Amino acid sequence: MSTKNSLPTHVAIIMDGNGRWAKLRGKERYEGHIQGVESVRRVVRAAADTGVKYLTLYAFSTENWGRPAEEVEALMTLFCSCVINETPELISQGVKVNIIGSRARFSDEVNARLNEIEERTAGGQVLNLILALDYSSRSEITKAVRDIAGKVACGELKPEDISEQMISQELYTAAIPDPDLVIRTSGECRLSNFLLWQASYAEFYFPQTLWPDFTEDDFREALEVYASRERRYGIV
Repeated sequence: MSTKNSLPTHVAIIMDGNGRWAKLRGKERYEGHIQGVESVRRVVRAAADTGVKYLTLYAFSTENWGRPAEEVEALMTLFCSCVINETPELISQGVKVNIIGSRARFSDEVNARLNEIEERTAGGQVLNLILALDYSSRSEITKAVRDIAGKVACGELKPEDISEQMISQELYTAAIPDPDLVIRTSGECRLSNFLLWQASYAEFYFPQTLWPDFTEDDFREALEVYASRERRYGIV
């Protein structure tokens, strides 16, 4: 049975193109990341205005630790400043922030800021903003398998009782519906280790626009493309 789409409940975005945006303008890469924050502001407003309930942003992958140390340090500084600068506006917009991924490698200062933004926005009811930080989908799935295997080993669970739902409940996104629409900016057409399990039946949209140039109109256009498609879930 196929279903005609309307508004996606959950939109996930791979925010790609900050470095290329900066290079095209003769700027340092970190300046592209700074400009990308404005696109985050625009998309958060657009998601809230259109009625999208969940917005997940791929902000820092586990693989990103391999970038030059000065770029990583600039990103950590940017995360902290964004918490300070953006939290009041997020609260006023009714946005609740959740962080998914591993926090083990972040400094105490970064972790304190991440905890701060989650705690201060906990009452938001308009939009759930999920930030994927030090996130790796393969690591997430591996951790889920290990946790389930541990339950089998100690007799809490039988192998035949393991289900897709059980695996989903062991992921970082256990309380979050699967994404309906995944957007990757800059024209690249790959998932890059992002929500591999959760995006199994998502629709995909790959605009050529670099992330710092992505606007509210671009976001709305993505929603229109989504609405024009039929989701078949492998049945038809």
